Amino acid sequence: MKIRIRKKYLIFNARKLSHFGKAIGLMFSRREKAEILLFEFKNPVKMRIHSFFVFYKFIALWLDNKNKVIDWKIVKPFLPSVSSKKPFYKLVEIPFNKKYSPLCRVIVGDKKYL
Repeated sequence: MKIRIRKKYLIFNARKLSHFGKAIGLMFSRREKAEILLFEFKNPVKMRIHSFFVFYKFIALWLDNKNKVIDWKIVKPFLPSVSSKKPFYKLVEIPFNKKYSPLCRVIVGDKKYL
């Protein structure tokens, strides 16, 4: 997957989720084994996500149909509701772990996040 954020193009592999996978997301996964997840929708949606049973922080990226970032947030564990301001076609969840640390630093900046 290729997206643009802050005038940089990021390229990474994301696991596309099935309908059942969309209901589970990162819940109950271990931090170091967690993968980048891709939620795709046929039509623009404006839905909320939660981080119940996700025991670590992750980045949520909301994308339009051209993979342009509409909004992004750092999601902390056990939040009841997180959403984008605009409708979106794709949602990418990137876990904060050692494997994706360089990618997270590009998105968040130089802030300490772990």
